[in-house]
Amino acid sequence: MGRRKFSREFKISAVGLVQQQGYTVPQAAQSLGVDPASLRGWLKQFPQDGTPQPDSAAGVQAELRRLREEVRRLTMEREILKKATAFFAKESP
Repeated sequence: MGRRKFSREFKISAVGLVQQQGYTVPQAAQSLGVDPASLRGWLKQFPQDGTPQPDSAAGVQAELRRLREEVRRLTMEREILKKATAFFAKESP
C-alpha cells in the first residue's frame, strides 16, 4: 500500500480538532484514521492561523507554486463567469 496524501484543508481541519476543539493528538488521529506522528507534524507545520511555516527554501517555493496555480485557476474561472454573464445578459429580454 502506498503512502497516502492529504489535502492542505484536511490537515488544517485535523489541527483544528486539537487546537480548537480540545481533542488529544491520539484521539484526533484515531477519529480521522491517520497516524498520530503525522498529526504532530501537521501541528508543527500549521500554526493557529492555518498558514504553513516555511521550513526551508523548498517549502517556500512549493507554496509559491501552489499559490500561482491557484491564482491561474481563479483567474480562468472569473473569465468564464464574465463570459457566461455577458451571454445570459444578451439572452434575457
